[in-house]
Amino acid sequence: MQKLTIRRPDDMHLHLRDGPALVRSVADSAHRFPRAIVMPNLVPPVTNTAQALDYRERILAALPAGPDFEPLMTLYLTETLNPDEIAVAQQSGHIHGIKLYPAGATTNAEFGVTRMERVYPVLERMEKLAMPLLVHGEVVDPAVDAFDREAIFIERELAPLMARFPGLRIVFEHITTREAADFVRAGPAHLVATITAHHILLNRNALFAGGIRPHHYCLPLLKREGHRQTLLEAATSGDPKFFLGTDSAPHTRYAKESACGCAGIYTAHAAIELYAEAFAAADALPRLEAFASQYGADFYGLPYNSGSVTLEALPGEVPASLSFGKDELIPFRAGEQLSWRIRP
Repeated sequence: MQKLTIRRPDDMHLHLRDGPALVRSVADSAHRFPRAIVMPNLVPPVTNTAQALDYRERILAALPAGPDFEPLMTLYLTETLNPDEIAVAQQSGHIHGIKLYPAGATTNAEFGVTRMERVYPVLERMEKLAMPLLVHGEVVDPAVDAFDREAIFIERELAPLMARFPGLRIVFEHITTREAADFVRAGPAHLVATITAHHILLNRNALFAGGIRPHHYCLPLLKREGHRQTLLEAATSGDPKFFLGTDSAPHTRYAKESACGCAGIYTAHAAIELYAEAFAAADALPRLEAFASQYGADFYGLPYNSGSVTLEALPGEVPASLSFGKDELIPFRAGEQLSWRIRP
């Protein structure tokens, strides 16, 4: 296939950051997705409904003329979150999930959960109100190999959590391993997962191609080729438990190329095009629409987007860098070729 038209897609896992950086991140995302689940790991984090609604207004204020874009907000789960806040969030109509970060697991996760039992009252209220828990699934035990953090999280944290709260709706975010894909497949209907473009296009060799590649560093880390193949199979399988979530995560060039570089890959500038490339390579382009435009909306109880987007198999070059507030960022595939474009 050289051309594909699909219903406009959703991004069910997105980092936009805040302040002047929103000009770049909101524009790139809105050009491709009319809706996105927006992560709350700002500094300070978004921990209550009022803060989430204020952040939503800042995002909308940064939206350029032309595209429509609805930010679907989330709250950051802390050990001091009042369970009553869940009902307030739900009644707002704009908050669609509560984000679990194990403390220290990733960017701005230092405010996260140190012991799961400390948030049991919040999880109990979420289960009752059917508010989804969005899970960054990695342990932070320094004795665990960095490439095994996701698999160990399933065993130590996620499986016991689901046994204690069997009705809790869970999104296992940006899965990276065979163990995670198998766990989601075997679980109940209210356990689902998002899959990124970079985790189905790259394996961990990309971190070391010709030297250290800081712009391929993300958390969870890229994994072995066998895991990448499993993720691609899951994404292209037609199983509604797996849907699109870019985890596009912008950082300044300095923050990525420093002595202790930040984790995150920026794909918002070409996200749906990258998924098209991966699906085309798997001979599965006809299944992209459901993965990108239907399964996530179904899980979150949202109507499908109106309108369509057309993708064409045409080469195009990614800029070497992009403006990012007063700084610059290095996008995924910087200075390299894309094989698909959005048709104007």
